[in-house]
Amino acid sequence: MTGPIAHEIEQKLNAAFAPTALAVINDSAKHSGHSGDDGSGESHFTVEIESAAFEGVSRVNRQRMVNKALGDIPGERVHALAIRARAPGEA
Repeated sequence: MTGPIAHEIEQKLNAAFAPTALAVINDSAKHSGHSGDDGSGESHFTVEIESAAFEGVSRVNRQRMVNKALGDIPGERVHALAIRARAPGEA
């Protein structure tokens, strides 16, 4: 079952980027008891997203675009967010 934060991440990224592929992976269980684990079960995520919006954009700027689309989620409501953003056809 997807938690409310994971669902919100998915909704925001779908709205912002119309991705051709999107995976929101909850990594929180791997970090249980570590720094940033707030006990919610939704403190650490990996986002894998593919969108034409990333064509010709540097890796750093892609991450900035994703963070901006997510608003207050990264850093405030989620402790850690790994982002793998690519354009269609990229490995």
